[in-house]
Amino acid sequence: MKNSCPDRNTYAEKLRLSDLLRGPLFRSLIGSLELPEGSCGLDIGCGTGSNTLLLAEAVGGSGHVAGIDLSEELLAHAVQRAQESGISRRTSFIKCDMNRLAFSEHAFDWAWSADCAGYAPGDAASLTGNIAKLVKPGGNLFFLAWSSQQLLPGHPQLEARLNATCAGIAPFVEGQGPETHFLRAAGWFRGAELKEIKARTYVGDIQAPLDNEQRRAMASLFEMRWGDGCPELTQEERMEYWRLCSPDSTDFMPHRHDYYGFFTYTLFQGRVAG
Repeated sequence: MKNSCPDRNTYAEKLRLSDLLRGPLFRSLIGSLELPEGSCGLDIGCGTGSNTLLLAEAVGGSGHVAGIDLSEELLAHAVQRAQESGISRRTSFIKCDMNRLAFSEHAFDWAWSADCAGYAPGDAASLTGNIAKLVKPGGNLFFLAWSSQQLLPGHPQLEARLNATCAGIAPFVEGQGPETHFLRAAGWFRGAELKEIKARTYVGDIQAPLDNEQRRAMASLFEMRWGDGCPELTQEERMEYWRLCSPDSTDFMPHRHDYYGFFTYTLFQGRVAG
């Protein structure tokens, strides 16, 4: 466990940096859900709790959101953030495997997961059905995941190559059936007998001028999205990737005064019958 702490803490820092880019989009998106005032929800794969806190704000002072994650280190960050935000009484954080959910049926008014349920490798269809059992009749499931990006304007061929690498298509890895791709989530929702299934894609913008923290966030995003240079690339392509995406390069894209990029998150939602 001690050996895993530095890696988890490094990952927590990457999540903090990503929140600099994703935070405004997530706040707007969660506000559009119109979660019932005073409702009780579940955040699956809560990580450091950034979304849990936004969800708790959305349900008001009489609501409550339980965040679950497998990492004790990330949950410790989440607890600290909740305490610092002043809304810790509206949240709880529990170490729990989403494939072994230890809650009673109909325990929640709604359930949410971002970049986790249905996005991580696994039997998404069965998982969706198990999560649906935890939600009261009439309540909603919300699955959200990163779905696309344009981050290297002016270099479409390189970005297309990066997106086609193993790192670029992760977590949809080679050997998985097409029905397991996140954008096929409507099929999982129908299999779980959810009703009023809807999907919508939201866009987040990244535009110059960027401050130092935002540039750090962009460097972290490039690394998280495309890895350390992608072995599938040619040497020439790798050199171009590092020239444009390394913060130590004078040609680092986020340094440009005309930089603009965007990313998308796609939300699937469905209502539990009853």
